[in-house]
Amino acid sequence: MAHDDYSIPEEIDFDSGIYFRHLELEPKEWGAHSHPWGQINYLTHGVMSLLIDGRAFLSPPQYAIWIPPGIVHAAVNSTSATYRAVYLSHDFCANMPAEPCAITVSALLRAILEEFSHLNVRVPSTDPQRRMAGVALDQIEASRQTQEYLPLPTSALLTQVLEHIRQNLSDKQSTSELAALFHVTERTLERRCVREIGVSIGEWQQRLRFLHALEALECGQPIKQIAFDLGYSSTSVFINMFRRIAGQTPDQYRRSNQM
Repeated sequence: MAHDDYSIPEEIDFDSGIYFRHLELEPKEWGAHSHPWGQINYLTHGVMSLLIDGRAFLSPPQYAIWIPPGIVHAAVNSTSATYRAVYLSHDFCANMPAEPCAITVSALLRAILEEFSHLNVRVPSTDPQRRMAGVALDQIEASRQTQEYLPLPTSALLTQVLEHIRQNLSDKQSTSELAALFHVTERTLERRCVREIGVSIGEWQQRLRFLHALEALECGQPIKQIAFDLGYSSTSVFINMFRRIAGQTPDQYRRSNQM
């Protein structure tokens, strides 16, 4: 079976216990499915939304998503994305978390995935490739669970507040303005936010804008237009925000994605 298309594999060659998949994705949606192997879902560029066992996850370049064997999941990426997945045989999943979660990706693991993509290695077949695959597995097992970049709330109130923010990104409202809109005190809203999602409401808004900026850059939108659409007072303020989070300017990010 060919593995260079977008179809969900039905079988994987697990002679070495680990399989690497590399795709350049156009906007795509995968319906609910499961498989008997574990999956590291990682994007070097772009953002993918996943629904895993009824829980919503985002997969941006900052971390990977671990999906244990047998867990039903669906996914969609609304813009182009660079996909670097690792499939683990059931035996190789023994040292991985039992539940879906976000995990860190080390610089070494990222480099191996890029090298295997360049060489088009799916099943390691040479001694050097098998050694590199062994290092990749060590790095995966050593990864730690990390807070999701855009954590989701549990209460109806905060769900409504954050959905309002999603629908009004060009209107940067302060915490006090949001609190008044939803008839709670600013202190109550901020405390609920920190308790449920682990970050302040201002930090959550900034992360959401950053993810939207990534998608807009992937689509080729002008930087000035992106800054305006996301409610920034000037292009320079937007560029400074992006550089602080990504370590490079929006233009540098776009050029690196085109290489």
